[in-house]
Amino acid sequence: MIQFSAQQIAALLGGQLYGNSRAMVSDVAPIEQAEAGHLSFVTEEKYLPYLGNTKAGVVLITRSLVEGKISFPDGEGKAGGAFILVENARGAMGQLLQIVSKAMNPPRKGVEQPSFVAEGVEIPEDAYIGAFAYIGANVRLGKGVQIYPNAYIGEDSVIGDNTVVYAGVKIYARSRIGANCIIHAGVVVGGDGFGFEPDAQGVNQKIPQIGNVIIEDDVEIGANTTIDRAMMGSTIIRRNAKIDNLVQIAHNVEVGESTFLCAQAGIAGSTKIGRHCVLAGQVGVAGHIEIADNCVFGAQSGVPNSVRKPGTYMGYPAIEAGLWRRAVVRFKQNGQR
Repeated sequence: MIQFSAQQIAALLGGQLYGNSRAMVSDVAPIEQAEAGHLSFVTEEKYLPYLGNTKAGVVLITRSLVEGKISFPDGEGKAGGAFILVENARGAMGQLLQIVSKAMNPPRKGVEQPSFVAEGVEIPEDAYIGAFAYIGANVRLGKGVQIYPNAYIGEDSVIGDNTVVYAGVKIYARSRIGANCIIHAGVVVGGDGFGFEPDAQGVNQKIPQIGNVIIEDDVEIGANTTIDRAMMGSTIIRRNAKIDNLVQIAHNVEVGESTFLCAQAGIAGSTKIGRHCVLAGQVGVAGHIEIADNCVFGAQSGVPNSVRKPGTYMGYPAIEAGLWRRAVVRFKQNGQR
């Protein structure tokens, strides 16, 4: 990690600095484990007791947690650590880590060999194509695109500016990926949707999946997630959606803007999920339903029907979280009889 002084950090974040402005940090650690040279942060009251004896070089603190409750040393400390008050310590930590990440992993340039780039495909000067990557016919690559080794980009696909496609990603033909996306190792975009129909003899016949996948700007997709191509039309991931590892998104699904899909969530075909939703781990969503904006589903919830009202839901079938908690208490009481 790059080395920062407390004074530099406070200036970058616009924070209020107390203590030793010359304190230096070059690593990060939780407040309860931090040593000199570590940067830490506090966003919850339960961690406030650690502030009295922490050895951390610099601690970022959410201002509202300590205003009127804790006093910090005024003026310039000659030794020890520093405390920086910011509006949101977790968000401020994220800002710093972004700076560090960019410095540690600068964009690559050039085309490594061996790799395959179809005739006529233009590679921007600031783009990167890793060894053993395959770039199919009529692919369009934006400025600053990073295609890591062993990635496959199928014909007629589009990858927007500054999008990063990590090693081993498979993007099938005619996919559309926006700008500033991050697609982690092992992701498959545009595999066939799960479409079959039994014939008169009961033999399952494949229904060709001739649509595509559209991923808008600023989307991040975690490792080994799969997004199926539409049977007809498009499977769509709207801008700023964030998708965890090992998520399954079926054909003709639409995931709304700024929605979170956590690990092992599964969404069946032709379902529409609204904006600013959260599906926690292992949530299962049935096909051909709609979920309203601003819905949150607790881990392992099952959603068999459309949800029209924003709110927090839990259980199977998913119901309002407050009702589900009361029901669980009653289940336990009945089980003890």
